[in-house]
Amino acid sequence: MSISITQKAAEKVVEIATAEDLMGQGLRLRVIGGGCAGFSYDLYFEDKPTDLDETFEDKGIKLYIDPLSYQYLEGTEIDYVEGLHGSGFKFSNPNVKSTCGCGSSFSA
Repeated sequence: MSISITQKAAEKVVEIATAEDLMGQGLRLRVIGGGCAGFSYDLYFEDKPTDLDETFEDKGIKLYIDPLSYQYLEGTEIDYVEGLHGSGFKFSNPNVKSTCGCGSSFSA
């Protein structure tokens, strides 16, 4: 099982990378302590992976995940949603036991 990204999210990543002159970089996805449910997601552009990273490519987007984060993220799908309450990346993570109301924090 790996990490995947929807077509809509991939298009948004390309749009942001083009606007910020970051084409060619990958996305670093990690889990950090904090948030109202214990963990939250962190997503940002990075030049290249480290030697320890799990690396994936889906729909032309390179994803870099450190080993500690990967244990919480295996099987996760990254989507991009637009709604009345704002727009942003959404994580469908099969490892999550509970989430909080803000949608960006979880417990595993």
